[in-house]
Amino acid sequence: MSEPFVIDIWSDVVCPFCYLGTRQLAEALTHFEHRDNVELRHRAFELDPAAKLHYDASLEELVAQKYSMPASSVQTMHLRMQGEARQLGMEWSLGTAQPTNTFDAHRVIALAATQGLASEASERLFRAYFCEGELISNHDRLTELASEVGVAGVDELWQGDAFAADVRGDEAAAQELGITGVPCLLLDGKFMVVGAQGSHQILDVLRRAWTRRAA
Repeated sequence: MSEPFVIDIWSDVVCPFCYLGTRQLAEALTHFEHRDNVELRHRAFELDPAAKLHYDASLEELVAQKYSMPASSVQTMHLRMQGEARQLGMEWSLGTAQPTNTFDAHRVIALAATQGLASEASERLFRAYFCEGELISNHDRLTELASEVGVAGVDELWQGDAFAADVRGDEAAAQELGITGVPCLLLDGKFMVVGAQGSHQILDVLRRAWTRRAA
């Protein structure tokens, strides 16, 4: 088949389920018989477009406030997610994560996409936030992190609004499709997987989507 099998991935780089889901997708693809035909397209989605650049409160405190949960329940949830991350080869440190606005991080990923490096940039920013306690709205750090995976021209983003329309376009597309939660995978424009469903479930949908295409 000449047309690539496109997987659109709506996610946010401060969303724990997005990082888990992205890793689960990567694992599923290692077992997908047609993975060489797959094209990943990273799409922007902000969990909180009104998020501030910096918070004095910790991630745990902010989650507890947002969902009216006791701190102990948030701690338990974070420990569970860190355990799930460990099973996928990641060591998260949610206690040092710095909640922030992710609009500029998405601009970086959009720039990276024009250089064939969207997956690498997305992974690097996920790791910076969840594992390294980086403030991923800081322009200097964004430039350095993107440069680590080979993305060029990031400094030029901070001189204007380049790729802002791309980010807003992705978010508008998500709204049009009725996407209210992430991660959201749209496979070949037909099959949708919402949430970190697990690599086996994602692989099953991949195969069903491919079968539908081949029918």
